[in-house]
This record gives sequence, C-alpha cells and structure tokens, in this order.
Amino acid sequence: MTTPRRALLASPALLAFGHGPARAQWAPSRSIRLVVGFTPAGTTDIAARILAERLTQRLGQSVLVENRPGAGGNLGAEVVSKAEPDGHTLLMTTVSSGAINFPLYGRRMPIRPEDLAAVGLLLRVPNAIFVANAVPANSLAELVALLRARPGQLNIGSSGIGTSLHMTGELLKLATGVQVTHVPFRGSGPMLQEMIAGRIELGVDNLPSVIGHLREGRLRPLAVTTATRSPALPGVPTTAEAGFPAIEATAWFGLQAPARTPAPIIQRLGAEVNAAVADPATWAKLADLGGMKPDLQPDGGTNPDAFETFIRAEIAKWTEVVQRSGASVEG
Repeated sequence: MTTPRRALLASPALLAFGHGPARAQWAPSRSIRLVVGFTPAGTTDIAARILAERLTQRLGQSVLVENRPGAGGNLGAEVVSKAEPDGHTLLMTTVSSGAINFPLYGRRMPIRPEDLAAVGLLLRVPNAIFVANAVPANSLAELVALLRARPGQLNIGSSGIGTSLHMTGELLKLATGVQVTHVPFRGSGPMLQEMIAGRIELGVDNLPSVIGHLREGRLRPLAVTTATRSPALPGVPTTAEAGFPAIEATAWFGLQAPARTPAPIIQRLGAEVNAAVADPATWAKLADLGGMKPDLQPDGGTNPDAFETFIRAEIAKWTEVVQRSGASVEG
C-alpha cells in the first residue's frame, strides 16, 4: 500500500464517513459561517440568528451569521456555492434565492439549482399586505378600489427584486388588473422606514419582519397571503377571505450547503434543522413571528431529500408566475 493511500485511510475526517455502526457522526472542526443574502433585521436574518443560536449549542462550534446582501439574495448564494463543501459554510436560503430568481434572472443567474445541496426547510411564513396609516384603505378591497381610481400613482415597496414580496405584488396586479409602481429596496428595514415616514403608500413583507410595526399600529395590515390566517395576527384576514384567492404566496426559509458536500455532513445538519423545528423553545421564537412548520414529513418536520423535492416544485411554480406576470430583474 502506498504512503498516500495509508494517509487517506488514516484521515480522521474520512474515518468519520466510514460505514457500519462504529461510524462517527460528523461534527464541525471550527466555526461555521451561515451566509444571509439580505440585510440585517429582515426575516431571513432573524430566522438565521435563531437557527445559529440553536446550532451553536448543538454542534459545539460557533455559528456566525454573515450578511452578504445583493441581487435578491444571489450574492450570498453564489458565495456559498463556491465555498469548500466541508460543512463550514452554509446558506440561509429563501424562496427568492432558492426558487424565484432562477426564472427571473434567467441567463444572468450566477448559479444553477444543482450548485447547492438541500439540507432542511426551517419554516414557512405568510407575506403581509399593508399600507401606510395615511392611506384611506382599511381592507384589501378598499385598497384595490383606490388603486383602480388612481392608476400608476401609488407605489408598492418590497425588500428587493425577485423576492416573494416582489412576486406577491405581481400577483396583486395579475389578480386585480391594477397599475402600481414597484419600488424595490435593499432589504425590509429601509422599505419599512420609508413606509412609516409616509413616502411609500403600500408594501408587502414577510410577516416576521413587519409584525412589530403591525401590532403597534405604525402600519395597517390588510391581508396575509397564506390559505389560513396566521395565529400571530388572527384578526387579519387571508387574501382569499378578502375576495382575492389568486393572491397566495408563502415565503420559506431553509438551509443549503455547497454541492458535493458529503452525505454524512448533510444528514447531520439536516437532523439538526429538524430537531430545531421540534424543539419547543426554538419553535416558540419562530411561531411568535408568524412562522409555520415545514410540514415536509408527517410530524411537521423536514429532511434533506424532502427539501430537495420541495425546492424543485417551487422553482416550477414560480417559473409559471414569472412568465405570466412578465416580471424582470429590471423591476
């Protein structure tokens, strides 16, 4: 046997990927980067920090959130796709970077779906449609009537081109025929500040990012975009209840790793995401923000294979929406 062959067989990292009952479970050897493709204080960042705290406790190494905003989450996704596939660089993926951006950016998309490996779906959340307090609309029907009376004169804010928030605005236009100008921001924080100041009339955001402003009356909620009401805002109707069932969109957030990451690493990390969903203390934090369980397994949990299948279905769904709406990265 050659010396290099002996060295490979003696490598502790490779021994951890052996077969049989004596196989050691993978564990990180240094701190982990959890890349977020959006600005701090948005839903992706909030969810990532909750997950990072849980993973730090469970993996025995610090999990550090790194914000790399840009191009609707594409910058962060590209960073992770090019990282070493050793479990130490992970992506907090979203419906945007994980599904919508592929048809929206087309040939300009810097990565392909196969450049990232599915680990686990952490949560789903409703999008909320809301208005600045000065806007004379107390229901979604009243808002639509206002938009029809003032075509092209009002602005709708989102946290960026290609987000599910942008696409929810496109669904609003498709379902009602209204004309409203999309104003994308670099994250939820700047968009919400402009709305509270009265410079943007209406907005769409993931519920966790905006729920504090809605509960405290700084902005007025009109509807949530899921099929059922959110327990976090039980008094706010769904878009279907408001008379617009075609406006349905669920945002989601999960964990991905670089392609070619060894299966034992994916399985360990996937098990930890599932354990986070099942942990009452961790889930209470996510549920208070309006989070809903992944529901990729009968017990409401998640696993890598089911998340991969889910992502493929989401790409197909949003490809159809992008094509119908004519949305583009130009806004």
